[in-house]
Amino acid sequence: MSEPSPPVLISESAIDARVRELAREISDDYSNGDGIVLIGVLKGAFIFLADLSRRLTIPRTIEFIAVSSYEDSDVSSGAVRLVMDVRGNIEGRDVLIVEDIVDTGHTLSYLIGMLESHGPASIRTCALLHKAERAEVEVNIDYLGFGIGDEWVVGYGLDFVEKDRTLPYIGVIDPND
Repeated sequence: MSEPSPPVLISESAIDARVRELAREISDDYSNGDGIVLIGVLKGAFIFLADLSRRLTIPRTIEFIAVSSYEDSDVSSGAVRLVMDVRGNIEGRDVLIVEDIVDTGHTLSYLIGMLESHGPASIRTCALLHKAERAEVEVNIDYLGFGIGDEWVVGYGLDFVEKDRTLPYIGVIDPND
């Protein structure tokens, strides 16, 4: 017997519409350049990154980076550990970090600092979700999908212990259930 699906917080159609809007904004902002390097933060951002990338109208390459701040827990430790660095050269390139969710800000702050050491021409950020009330570190999100409250969300790349990552919408769960 399968578990019931989590209640919908953000529908598939709302996500699709917002991703299209973000792609238009990003394409407009970078239209006069040589393209951008999209750096997706694994694992959570892979679906968002794929959909966003397909809708861009500018040249782009894709890189991935992996970090850990949860260490098999449902609470961020605040300490961020690099698991996998970008493989391509981003020196002198315009970089857009694509993140699934920003809550405390520690991970995005770490990534910006770490990627600056690679010498890109610019670094901007794009996040599908932001939990502003959980912020501990101030970070600028240049392109934001949705602001949400302090609730545990799954779907569209986000998971809880590797469950519900492939839901086509953003749902809410209680991790204590």
